[in-house]
Amino acid sequence: MINSKPKTIDEYIAGFPVEIQEILEQVRQTIKRAAPNAEEKISYAIPTFTLNGNLVHFAAFKNHIGFYALPSGNEAFQEELSVYKSGKGSIQFPLNKPMPLDLITKIINLRVKQNLDKIKK
Repeated sequence: MINSKPKTIDEYIAGFPVEIQEILEQVRQTIKRAAPNAEEKISYAIPTFTLNGNLVHFAAFKNHIGFYALPSGNEAFQEELSVYKSGKGSIQFPLNKPMPLDLITKIINLRVKQNLDKIKK
């Protein structure tokens, strides 16, 4: 039996239709710009960026991109996130609307600061 679980973010993205691949790549590049020192990996079978611990996860679903910035990423931007369906540590960005890349950048900037602050303590 072939193991269909992706081992890299490239493999994960390649498993989706082209229009979804483009959106996933937009999100990925936005994270890379905001956190150039973060490392990419697959964790929980989805794309993950780490920098002194987990920074953020994201994944594609039928109607949205799931974005997982842990509870702290959601709490800090409650007002801006209020237009999206969200849970304690998850946000759903609908596929039928432009990805909020500026908001994603702000969330990543916060998460980078939080993870780097852990080192200082």
